[in-house]
Amino acid sequence: MRNFSTCFSNHSIKLTTADAPAPAGNTPTITSIFRARLTSGKPLISKLTWYMNQTDPSLSITVDDNLDFSNPWKTTSMDSQLLRKKKGTLSFLTSSSSGSLHWDFSAARYQQGPEPTENFYFAIIIDDEIALLLGDKNVEFLKSSNQNLPIAEFSLLCRREEVFGRSLNSITRAKFGEAGKDHEISIRCREAELLVSIDKKRVVHVVKLNWNFRGNETIFVDGLPVDMMWDMHGWWFGSLAGHAVFLFRQRKKLETRLWLEDKETLGFSLLIQAFRSTF
Repeated sequence: MRNFSTCFSNHSIKLTTADAPAPAGNTPTITSIFRARLTSGKPLISKLTWYMNQTDPSLSITVDDNLDFSNPWKTTSMDSQLLRKKKGTLSFLTSSSSGSLHWDFSAARYQQGPEPTENFYFAIIIDDEIALLLGDKNVEFLKSSNQNLPIAEFSLLCRREEVFGRSLNSITRAKFGEAGKDHEISIRCREAELLVSIDKKRVVHVVKLNWNFRGNETIFVDGLPVDMMWDMHGWWFGSLAGHAVFLFRQRKKLETRLWLEDKETLGFSLLIQAFRSTF
């Protein structure tokens, strides 16, 4: 069985400008990996990392079109760019394609994290085809581009969130499956108990964390089974800077085996890493 955190290992080579500021410590970071298949049949993986740089939200993008699509974690070559302006375009080259980034965050609205929630658009164009299109202002982008480009099929492959705090109290939103709806996921730790809720309904309750600091349970979301795994050893027994890991992944059927036993995984996964902050 594989360690479930290895599914989110970073195999990319990050290329940014020399004076590009690094993400500040102890700040929330959200990474989303999207997969797309262009009309030419070419696969594409795009990784977006949102984080707070000093006081402003920032975005780092990685695009890879030279990989075995059956296992997107085994990436070979990467091209990464760091967006520092709130609106603009940027051209780039991958190993075998030419592309461009288009974005407008000038009026974007944010909730608790560094990722915008409304009033923005972000697009990746590869070989005159839209490989990724995000935001509620995407129609505005399509009208302004005047190119009538085809839009490739794309989907969210996985999402990783890093949160910091003196106590463990994380709230996020996620959608399991293409036809599923958006759900609120709450994770709380109080004394020696772990409480996990979906849309304010408790689905996991773990007591005596000093004994049950690692484990897994199957919950049901939109009528389908979702494997939830946790590892709180570092948070419970570690130093003041300890951390905890939580992973959610949907299975197609209850009868299918736990997905960690499979060598290849392509379904949506949500990984939450909680780091204890000392201030």
